[in-house]
Amino acid sequence: MKLLRSLTFRLALYYAGLFTLSVLLLGALYYVIAIRAPLESVEHGLAEEAREFAALHDREGLAVLATALERRVAEPAPRLAYHVLLDPTGRALTANLPSWPRAAGEEWIRVEADVAQEGDEDEHEALVNDRTFADGSRLLLGRDIDDLDEVQEAVTDTLVWLLPAILLLSLAGGALMSRAIGRRIEGVAAAARGVIAGDLTERVALRGTGDDFDRLGETLNLMLDRIEQGMDGMRRVSDSVAHELRTPLTRLRANLAELEGCGDGDAVAEAVQEAERLETIFNAVLRIARIESGRTPRAGTRVDLSAILHDAAELYHPEAEARGQALEVEVQPDLWVEGDRDLLFQAVANLLDNAVKFSPEGGRIGVRIVSAGNRVRLTVEDQGAGVPNELRDRITERFFRAPQTGGVPGAGLGLSLVAAVATFHEAPIAFEPANPGLRVVWEFARASS
Repeated sequence: MKLLRSLTFRLALYYAGLFTLSVLLLGALYYVIAIRAPLESVEHGLAEEAREFAALHDREGLAVLATALERRVAEPAPRLAYHVLLDPTGRALTANLPSWPRAAGEEWIRVEADVAQEGDEDEHEALVNDRTFADGSRLLLGRDIDDLDEVQEAVTDTLVWLLPAILLLSLAGGALMSRAIGRRIEGVAAAARGVIAGDLTERVALRGTGDDFDRLGETLNLMLDRIEQGMDGMRRVSDSVAHELRTPLTRLRANLAELEGCGDGDAVAEAVQEAERLETIFNAVLRIARIESGRTPRAGTRVDLSAILHDAAELYHPEAEARGQALEVEVQPDLWVEGDRDLLFQAVANLLDNAVKFSPEGGRIGVRIVSAGNRVRLTVEDQGAGVPNELRDRITERFFRAPQTGGVPGAGLGLSLVAAVATFHEAPIAFEPANPGLRVVWEFARASS
């Protein structure tokens, strides 16, 4: 039963069935070409001869017909000629067949035409056309088809033993193939069980053959490498969280201690500010974790991304104005996408917040959303210091901050959240140099109306 549950064994059975059917079809084709077609050719030739001899009988009579039949036997031909001519009383006038049916029956019959030579019997078989004339006389006219009969017997005998042999060999081959493939699958399963048990260094063993299982093993090993790297990244993030939270907590503790001692209002304000910063960091980390772990459900609703960008731009316009920055907004209306409105608003707000924070006073911030075929392209561009090429791949890491941004407040979580939201919505996002500054290009699939 275990063998029957094996996919490879079942595939071997299907292949055996298909191969057997193919053999049968080839056998049928060979029968038509090597046996049926030559038999029809012989039958057609005999029918023509029978019509000619029937006409001769009607014109000249039995005696002349008997002479013509004897001449036919002497004429060279690819196949031996046979005949029997009987008068109306049933007496044989001429014959070279050793035996024949005494009563007329079917038009086409097969007759044994054995010939005795020097004490041995040479076996032949003849295809015979049997017809009776109006005067009661009867003509049996035939040709030798012993070679075709032998071929037919050989084909039949071959198929009788070949088909069972094919099935048996297929079953044996299927069992061997199932065993060989099962071992390779077990190797993959063993590696998976090791990873489940917590050993992230477990890998699928490769044989170096370059076959399908080796390619699958390579792919799985690459996946495990990424998982291991991800886990290492999570550990680094945990360390970073602990480090980043230690400073505001220390300040909060100190300020609260000072407040306890003197009741200074400024110390209270600083304590509240540090507490708010701590809460912001916690909330951002938790939200990113929920998105990346798949714990945030996909809303799958149509969202007007144009309206989201317009609202976010209105939210940050006063801050940009206070810094003397020009917030240039170009919004093409009614650009709908599928997604979560709250997450998209938070991500767009983070992009605008970064653009305002990192652009110099009096700088320009460009915000644009347009239709690009069946896509929606959102672009946010600032005139800040930008990000060096060698660090651009790291700007979405949690708590990462480029060296030139040290004086700007922040926790390094804004773009991490944006990247998580982009992945969640399967919307590619790119970070490009704006010379000066940074350009963010975010594309979405346009929602069907």
